[in-house]
Amino acid sequence: MKYRTVFDIIGPIMIGPSSSHTAGAARIGRVARTLFAEKPDRADIYFYGSFAKTYRGHGTDVAIVGGILDFDTFDSRITNALTIAKDEKIDIHFHEEEALTDHPNTAKVVLTKGEVTIELVGISIGGGKIEIIELNGFQLKLSGNHPAILVVHNDRYGVIAGVSNVLAKHEINIGHMEVSRKEKGKEALMVIEVDQNVPNTILKELESLPNIVKVTKIHD
Repeated sequence: MKYRTVFDIIGPIMIGPSSSHTAGAARIGRVARTLFAEKPDRADIYFYGSFAKTYRGHGTDVAIVGGILDFDTFDSRITNALTIAKDEKIDIHFHEEEALTDHPNTAKVVLTKGEVTIELVGISIGGGKIEIIELNGFQLKLSGNHPAILVVHNDRYGVIAGVSNVLAKHEINIGHMEVSRKEKGKEALMVIEVDQNVPNTILKELESLPNIVKVTKIHD
């Protein structure tokens, strides 16, 4: 996501005195929506630290729901996000958590539709920038500032090399890659930040590789 001025980060209609509590929250919500890939029936939003104490007054609740609705940080509809979510029949629930976290501006977003669920933990680090630090129980570090490919796969020999070879064949340059797994030999998550947006044809080619479970992407 590219910004031209500070107003592109905060947005002319953003609520609150801090972009950490507004633009950052909106981006966390939007990453969750992008990875979920459809409108959820329900969103449970857990606020920690400073977010838990000030989310209503600083507009963090409105901002993160705006992101879940797939609104950009400068979208004027964000100010009415709670009403729009209700009109779209998205059941929104906020939870104030007392547990201590490593960063004061931490939010967990759980989106649900039927039996499909995604759980994402993000932190707002200032200036509208974020880091996604957990996805469905996998630890990761995803900035959201660059296009990224997320590959859920079985933890087997040769999977990383296979994915890298496909990207190299299509001249997709890898800026950062990390792999997280819950248990040796079980399911793992590969996160690859790249220099350009990746077409769906390449994602389908990656999904056809052995031991690949699911491939999704985040565009800038």
